[in-house]
Amino acid sequence: MTYKNIPSLLTPANTKIVMLVMDGLGGLPMQLGGKTELETAKTPNMDRLAAEGMLGQTLPIDYGITPGSGPAHLSLFGYDPVAHEVGRGVLEAMGVGMFVHTGEVAVRGNFCTIDKDGLITDRRAGRIATEDAATLIEKLKAIKLPGVEIEAKHV
Repeated sequence: MTYKNIPSLLTPANTKIVMLVMDGLGGLPMQLGGKTELETAKTPNMDRLAAEGMLGQTLPIDYGITPGSGPAHLSLFGYDPVAHEVGRGVLEAMGVGMFVHTGEVAVRGNFCTIDKDGLITDRRAGRIATEDAATLIEKLKAIKLPGVEIEAKHV
């Protein structure tokens, strides 16, 4: 990617812009020929934003490549996600004030709900409450591995 034309597009202004990224809205119908969740939903606020704002789509990396959230969001802000490979773990760590240094690994995950057989029934544990997550985070912090320092935070 080259950005040599960017300077000609820049115009100073005393205005503000709100960029709303509606990530993860894709869905499939629950029944063949049915509507998706978004097609079924009542969306008066989204409809108003669409009517009064400007809409667009972006191709974060290239045709046929479905990026993760990290590379896609970096692309939105003008970074080349191929040249600057940053994972979602690092982005979320930085978002809660953690610093990730060279040689360190940042990992993100979701708490999930499992049934009596140990099968995942809800990959996000019903969007677990912060208070409930805090108890689980304390348990994660108690894990000790030889030669490894672990820091855990709820996002």
